[in-house]
Amino acid sequence: MVRRISITIGLLLLFVVVKGQTSNQLVREGNRAYSSKNYADAEIFYRKAVDKDGNNSIANYNLGRSLQAQKKNEEAKRQYENASKIEKDPIRRSSSYNNLGTILQGEQDYAKAIEAYKNALISNPNHNNARYNLELCQLKLKKQQQQQKSSGKNRKDSDKSKDKNKKQRPQQKPKNNNQKKQPQGSQGLSNDNVEQLLNAVKQQEKETQGRLYKMKGQSSDRKLDKNW
Repeated sequence: MVRRISITIGLLLLFVVVKGQTSNQLVREGNRAYSSKNYADAEIFYRKAVDKDGNNSIANYNLGRSLQAQKKNEEAKRQYENASKIEKDPIRRSSSYNNLGTILQGEQDYAKAIEAYKNALISNPNHNNARYNLELCQLKLKKQQQQQKSSGKNRKDSDKSKDKNKKQRPQQKPKNNNQKKQPQGSQGLSNDNVEQLLNAVKQQEKETQGRLYKMKGQSSDRKLDKNW
């Protein structure tokens, strides 16, 4: 019972201490947690610091860092944007834009990342990380555009190939019905001769149909190969 009372009192004292801390003091608490890689605890302190003073740019920026470390990228982007708007110091403002760019770059949104890095360099022309990131994103954007262009061209070529295959597909030759007719002058032939002629015609018809079937099969295989 005494122990439970002691714990309750301790929590109340901690609440009073935290509540009585200024925004900057909460930022320092968050920095200690962040240094220890306790990003969730750091987030709590930075959020409290922002609640105390929404114009505390360092609190907003550091909150963005703790969120990014936890891969809460959408929230982190908002915090970096807030920090860049309220920060008066150009060096720190440049860092906000640069970190915003790193998230956009990781999302492969290179156009927006480039914009963020350019803003970072406008605030601080000597920001080497922003300059390096900018050049890297410009190369990646160019490669991305080339791949998209190549992909679009391949789709067009594929459509043209399909149309070409349809036009070039061999049509089945009509059957020669005349071959089934008994040749003129057969009336004077014997029954054995007539039967031999009929068998020859049937054999020739089978061979013709076999060739047509074989051609059809080859055309189908070629079509499948081109689709691949």
